[in-house]
Amino acid sequence: MPASTSAVSSSIGNKPYRRSPYPLHPLQLFLLGGSACFLVSGFLSDWAYFSTHEIQWKNFASWLIMGGLVFGGIAMSWALIDVISADRDRHRRVIYVLLLLAAWILGFIDDLIHAKDAWASMPEALVASAIVALLAIAATWLGLSICARGR
Repeated sequence: MPASTSAVSSSIGNKPYRRSPYPLHPLQLFLLGGSACFLVSGFLSDWAYFSTHEIQWKNFASWLIMGGLVFGGIAMSWALIDVISADRDRHRRVIYVLLLLAAWILGFIDDLIHAKDAWASMPEALVASAIVALLAIAATWLGLSICARGR
C-alpha cells in the first residue's frame, strides 16, 4: 500500500467515504431561507405601511410575499420528495411539509388581501403577514434542524 493511501485511510478512520444521497440539499436550504426572508420582509413592509400610511410599502409587501410564495413552493415540492424518500425521522419531515404548506396557503390568502384597495387591506394584511412570517420561521427552523441531524 502506498504511503499516501495509508495516510488517507488513517485520517478518515475505518468508515468508508460515502457521498451524500441528496446532493442538491443546499439548494433546498437556500430556497427555504429565501422564502423566510421574503415573507418576514413582507411583514416588516406591512408594519411600515401601518405606521406611515405610505402606499408604496403595501405594494412592496405584496411583491415580497409573492417572491416568498415562489421560493416556498419550490422548497415545499423538494421537501415533499424528501418525505417520500425518507427512511427515518419521517414524522418531523411531515410536520416540516405541513408547516410549509400552511405558510404557502396563508401567504396566498395574504397576497389576495393585499390586492384590496389601499387602506382597506389593513389591519388584516398585517395580521396575516405576521402569521405567515411565524410559520415560515418555524418551517425554516425545523428544516435546518432536519438537515443538521442528517439524512
